[in-house]
This record gives sequence, C-alpha cells and structure tokens, in this order.
Amino acid sequence: MTAAAVLPEVPEAEAPPETAAIYAGLREAVGVPIVNLIWRHFATLPGVLPWAWEATRGIIGSDSVAEGAERMAALVRAAPDLGLSAIGPALRALPAEEQARVAGVVRVYNRGNRVNLQVLSAVRRLIASGPPAGGARPARPGGEAAAPPVAAASVPPLPRMDGLPDAARAEVSALAALHDPSDPVVPSLYRHLALWPELLPPLREALAPRFAEGRIAALRDSLLGVAEGSAAALLPRLAPPGPFPAEHRDAVLRVLAVFPGKLIAEMAAVGLALDAELSGAGRS
Repeated sequence: MTAAAVLPEVPEAEAPPETAAIYAGLREAVGVPIVNLIWRHFATLPGVLPWAWEATRGIIGSDSVAEGAERMAALVRAAPDLGLSAIGPALRALPAEEQARVAGVVRVYNRGNRVNLQVLSAVRRLIASGPPAGGARPARPGGEAAAPPVAAASVPPLPRMDGLPDAARAEVSALAALHDPSDPVVPSLYRHLALWPELLPPLREALAPRFAEGRIAALRDSLLGVAEGSAAALLPRLAPPGPFPAEHRDAVLRVLAVFPGKLIAEMAAVGLALDAELSGAGRS
C-alpha cells in the first residue's frame, strides 16, 4: 500500500503571530477549537491564507452557511443503512468519559467540515473565475454573520503522523487509502482518532464496505450538491482583499479540487455517520 501523504501545513502550535491571529479568527468564526487542514496548508503558501481569510471571514458564521450545514446533516440522517455498527462494541468498551471525548472530537470535525465544504467551494469558484459581474459585495457590515455556538470547548491535541505508534500509523494510512488508494492524503479526523487506537480497526472494517459499495461516494455527491448551491449564493458576498496570488493559483485549485471537491465531503459523510453510532453507544 502507498504510504498516506501528509499535506504540508503550519501546525497551530507552531504558527507565527500573523498566522496564529488568523487561526484564532477561524476558530471563532467556525465555532470549533481547531483549524481545518486545508487552512493550515494555505498558511504554507505566501499570501494565500490572509487572502482566503479576508475573502470569507464575513460569511463563515452566517445563517446561510448554518442552514446549508443542517441540510447536509439531514441528508446523512436520511441515508438508509449507513450505520457503522462494526465500531459499536469498541465504542461501548470505552469508559463513559472517553466516549464523550471521542464524541467531542467527531462533532468538532463535523461542524468544521460542513462549514468548510460550503465556504471553500465558493472560494474555488472565486479563484477559478473571479468575482461575479458587478463585483463582490462585502458581507461584514451586514448583521447576518454571528459567531455560532461552540461545538466543543476543547479537544485533545492533534497527534503528528510521525509520532504515532507503528500499528496506529498503519491503520490511519489504511483509512486514508479508502478515499484514494493512488494518492491518499491523511484526513485530520483519522489522526485524531488515533488517540484511541482500539477504534481504528473496527472503523476501517465498518467503512470499507461502504466505500466499496459506492455508498460514501453517493453521499459525497449529494453533500457536494448542497455545497455548490450554497457556494453560488455565497460567491457574491465574498470580499477578497485584491487579486489572488497568481503564483499559487494552479496549486491551490488542485488542492481545492481534492478537498472541498472530494475529501471534505467524504469526511462529512463519515463523521456524521460516526456521530450517529456514537449517540447509539451513549444510550446503551
């Protein structure tokens, strides 16, 4: 199996002051205590993170994005037979406080993925085609955007891939390869769940048939449909500070094709299905 790739990033704990300030703004705007991997990757490309943050900061916490996120959750809830029951025994074997910590991590990623799927779809359109005719209308002066309730006050620190035990690192790589065996990028949720390594093998066993049957791909496409509709409405309200850094345009569009165009939507499907199983474990 190809070793799972780690997308270059500026970790939150290592961010210089300007980047750390943007990370803090993102955490507040999205309502989660972590910054999504794609934003951490943007920080490695000079000028990209400040441009993307300035363009989107006025709409990330908007009612429009919150409504799109709820439509995505409803799609997953309505999907027939998407349960991940194979992971149930491992979840129930955890002490109650550890189940709660796992649930907190999953819900943080679910919030972030649904928000980023919409916002970054709009960013991809803006970079690819420029603002719509008439120019972008800055959203910040309006009254719609507001900080959402926080999904979880804190989560354990995200482990580095090179710091994981061999067995856990292999399981995380195997989970990443379910999404794209030819060029797997490690989703941060899988790295975070490596803090509970006993969950990784049953999670892979639960997800593998869903990927093989095309269930995750079908749900991904449905979620992307919601995101693209939302992006079309958000695009006129983006407020870029100027032209996108031209030297990074092609590279960023390639990353955006992989992330909001595929991986974030798949991880939203996985995370929401896992949240349903966690809720069931908590009632047992």
